[in-house]
Order: sequence, then structure tokens, then C-alpha cells
Amino acid sequence: MNMSDFHGSATALSTDSGRVMTGATTHGVGRSTPLRVDAQRNLEHVLRAAREVFGELGYGAPMEDVARRARVGVGTVYRRFPSKDVLVRRIAEEETARLTDQAKAALGQEEEPWQALSRFLRTSVASGAGRLLPPQVLRVGPAEEDEAEEAEAAVRVPHQRQAVGTGGPDLRVVGSRAAHDEPSEDSGAGALLEVVGQLVDRAREAGELRTDVTVADVLLVIATAAPALPDPAHQAAASSRLLDILLEGLRSRTA
Repeated sequence: MNMSDFHGSATALSTDSGRVMTGATTHGVGRSTPLRVDAQRNLEHVLRAAREVFGELGYGAPMEDVARRARVGVGTVYRRFPSKDVLVRRIAEEETARLTDQAKAALGQEEEPWQALSRFLRTSVASGAGRLLPPQVLRVGPAEEDEAEEAEAAVRVPHQRQAVGTGGPDLRVVGSRAAHDEPSEDSGAGALLEVVGQLVDRAREAGELRTDVTVADVLLVIATAAPALPDPAHQAAASSRLLDILLEGLRSRTA
């Protein structure tokens, strides 16, 4: 498959329940045909497996691990995604869109600023979203003005290296897209940073958030509080406890 075929492939969006919705495949201007049943099923399996593998091992995990988890040949994965970076961008874009929706929901449904920020963090951590965030949005800068640069830089999603001994993704950026890959499309990171910025600004203006807390700090909390543990019950309990501690660290001492 060449790159033009890929960009016409079905768009899949992961929901909080883990289901994947797929659309049609476009093979030419003005003409759209659905994927064959087996091809669509393989795409769903690959995307679900990629979320699981990258969530557990980071974006440095090899494509062979994704294929093995999806129970398909690695050639099938490459037919749908011509390079690993294309698959990484796909997963990161879906995760960013999901986080943006969660932030918007918290902003629209909670009038009290701290409750809105807290709800966003709890919802995001419970969904495991932090393990699949694009690594650039996790870059912590010394000042708020760095966030504009982060939003611009986050449209490029390089590899992540697995953190030694943790099973979760390292926050260091250790590589970049291969030279033969096409430029990444907008990953939606700018929209995510904007809406999370509104949550942060409201909580800070209400005097409930530490004045030095940035949007990058809030996203770092999501990534830190989403451990990948074998037992789902233990994972949920550990995430909840860790998030309680991190939330306390974000609050203003006068709140």
C-alpha cells in the first residue's frame, strides 16, 4: 500500500469503552467503497492491539508485537499502515481527540472550577488515556509561554522508548519521524491544550490551583497516574490512590 492509499483508508475512532468505529475506504475522488468484511475486521483488531501494546510498552514497541496481539501477520499490519510512524500518529491522534472531548465535557458540566479540573483528571486517568498521549504534550517548560510552542510541536509524534522497569512509556522524546514518511497531519494537540488551558485558568483564577501549575503539568499528572498493571482491579485502585495524591499537590495551599 502506498501513502495515497493509506490516507484514503477508513478512519477509526476509539471510544471510552474500547470499541472501534470504522468508516468507508475512498479509492478515488468522488468514489467511496466499504472495506471488505475481513479487511475491516483486521483493521479493528490492529487498532485495538496497537492501543493495548503501546499503552503497556510505550510507542517504542515493535510492530511485530502489535501483529501478535492482533493475531494477524505483520504484513497485514503494514498493508494497513505503511510505516510504524503512521500507526503511532493514528493512535496518538485518536487519544488526543478523546482527551479533548473529556476536557470539554468537564468544562461544560461542572460550574465549580476545581471540580471541573478534578473531573477531567479522574475521567482521563480512569480511561487509561495518559499512556497514549503524544510525548510532546508532556514536555514540561518553565513558563506558560512554552505551551504555545508545545501545541505547535505536538503535531509530530516521534517514537517513545519504554521506561525501564515500569511497563509504561518514558516521557523522553528519543526519535523523530523517518525521512520518507509524509508530514504528520494536525494531531489535535492544539485543541487539547486550549481546552485544558481553560480548565487550568478557571481553577487558578478561583484561587484553588497553585499559580505555578501549567497545562503541561496537568497532562503529566494524567500520564503519571495511569499505571499499566496486569490486574485491572489493582490498576484502578493504584490509579485512584496516586491521583488523589497528585491532586492534593496541585491545589493551592489557601484553597
